[in-house]
Parts: sequence; C-alpha cells; structure tokens
Amino acid sequence: MRTSFMKQYNLDEFEFSQAYLFFWDKVERCNYFLHNIVNTAKRGEPVEGRLVNFLLTDPTCDGGQWDMIVNLITRHGVVPKTCFPESYSCESSVRMNSLLKSKLREYAKALRDMIDNGASDDELKTRISEQMTVIYRIIGICLGVPSEKVTWEYYDKSKNYNCVGPITPLEFYENYVKPHYNVNDKVCLVTDPRPGNPYGKLYTVDCLGNVVSGKTTRYNNQPVELLMKLCAESIKDNEPVWFGCDVNKRLIDKHGIHDIKAYNFELMFGTDIHVGLSKADRLLYGDSMMVHAMAFTAVSIDREGKIKKFRIENSWGEDHGQKGYQVVSTEWFADFVFEAVVDKKYVPADVMAVFNQEPVVLPAWDPMGTLAH
Repeated sequence: MRTSFMKQYNLDEFEFSQAYLFFWDKVERCNYFLHNIVNTAKRGEPVEGRLVNFLLTDPTCDGGQWDMIVNLITRHGVVPKTCFPESYSCESSVRMNSLLKSKLREYAKALRDMIDNGASDDELKTRISEQMTVIYRIIGICLGVPSEKVTWEYYDKSKNYNCVGPITPLEFYENYVKPHYNVNDKVCLVTDPRPGNPYGKLYTVDCLGNVVSGKTTRYNNQPVELLMKLCAESIKDNEPVWFGCDVNKRLIDKHGIHDIKAYNFELMFGTDIHVGLSKADRLLYGDSMMVHAMAFTAVSIDREGKIKKFRIENSWGEDHGQKGYQVVSTEWFADFVFEAVVDKKYVPADVMAVFNQEPVVLPAWDPMGTLAH
C-alpha cells in the first residue's frame, strides 16, 4: 500500500501510521474478545475447557492476519505517520498488554457469571459497553487518542508543497489510498499440505478475528507452487506481496539469508535439524507454524523462466540483513512460507471460485491461526 501511494503522489519518503492502526486494533480486539467470551459461554463451552482456556491465555495479542488489517482500514481508515506518531507503549506494548489482559479476564468472569444467572442479550450488551469504556481509557492513556480529523502537509519529489485536510482517516483512505490500492481487492492464499486439509478448499479458524461483525478470516488452500508463481507475477507488476512464514528456521540473520542449506547441522551434530519431517508433519507435530509476516519486494528468475529466489523487506531494522532486506531461496519458500496476499487479478478463476465455498472451521489453536497471536 505504501509503495503504490508513494508512486502516485511522487514522494521520496512516506509511512502510514502503524500506531493509528495499532490503537484501533487494540480497541476492536478487546471488544471482539468479550463477545467471544459471551458466544462461547452460550455454546456451552466450560471455562476450564480447551477453547475458553486458549482464549484466556492471550486475550489481546499483537499479531494479526490480512483480513484483520482489512477490517481496520475499511472501518477506521488510515493516516500518515506524521499525523499520529508512535508512542512508547506502541513500540513496547508488553506492560499495556499486561494491564489489558488482566482486566479482560476480570470482565470475562463477570460476563460468564451474568450468563449463568440468566442475563438477557440487552443486559450483556450494556455490560460490554461499560467494560469497553474502561478498556478504551486504558488504551488511550497508553497510546494517545487519534484525532477525528487530520491535516497532512508534505513536499513531493519536485519540492512542491501540498496540503490535504482537515479530513477524517476514513476519508483519507477512501479518497487518496483506495483508488490506487483497494485492500478489498487482495485475497489471502495459504498452502497447508496436511492430509486432512485438501487443496482447493476454504478454511477459517474458530474465534479468530478482531472486529465484531467484520470480515471473517478466510484461507484459500492451494499448492505452494501456485503461491510462488502468483507472488512472482505480482512483483513483476511492481506490487510487493505480504506473506506469512516460519521466519527463524534456517535463517542467517546477520547476512539476511533464508535457505535450507544455510547451516550444516549434519557436520556439527551428526544429524540434521528442521528438515527431518515433511512440511505437513512439522505442522502436525508442532515443529513449524506461521509466526511472522514480511513483504516480498523482488524476484530472481533465470533464463529458463525458473524462479530462483525472492528479496524480502523485514520490519526488524537495518541491523538485520542488508539494511533490513533479506533473501529467500525457493527451497526455503516451499518449506517455510504458509501464506501470501495477492491482488485477485492475478488469481485464476477456478482458485477465486473457492472463496464462494462455505469455509471449513479449524480449531482456535490450529497453526494456521498462529500469526494472529
């Protein structure tokens, strides 16, 4: 989104405010959690059961999925970073999250007690509204509260002064971003080779989301070769690709290299590591899962048209890799990339048709949902 925006408005540098989306994600996710508590109680899930215990373990984590960012942008819009810069608790959210988690668990008990005592839906709705008033106050004190309208002043590459606003964040997205990058035109494809999850099927994860009545997190399961091909097509069209992976496997962080042959464990230990199981078995036995998201920004293709490697932009800073950029081999992609988001214009019609299916619901703790935790 940033790349297309900079190109359209002839900018040398630009960042959207991550703090703005982080603020609203915290608010919405806390509300979503409280509604999950009500819904699971009505489903008869015991508080000591695996599902409710899983929800209570981390009521408001910092991870996310593509459909979650779509929910935030289409409801709250976006703003330039200069209009809502990062605060301490945005860059280091541990203490704020600790406060929120404790309060949310307290509120979860109160809601379940109300349901046990026969509370009506209206009474539960009123109580959640009261609880969210306190949650909003905590988040606002820690992160600051975004303005209802912003004014963005900037100079483009030609040194021309421009001014946008006053304008609401949603208007900023609708009028200045969406015409060039519509988040609803992007689709999420995953590659989950587990035998129980066949390709060509649509999946979702129980209780996974961030906005009540928002877009459901959906996964269109396809072979990894298709994901690789579509990523390359998107990049060749100058559109970076957001993707989810198991980032730390076979990574030489200092040099920014992700490759199956990055380490010779056999030479050191007399046995190999990370590749003793198939990709499907690593998912089944808990040895691999989506833990981090990055962006593909370039692709290397040989004279025969075979994809050799991808360049990625990470968010860990310039001390990692080559000024924040790293390289991924196709072999590493095949083993440790699980998800990619591309524009639907690159996706074959039969693959797009999968989105019309009723999704298979995976359990809340499934590895396809771990990127959000």
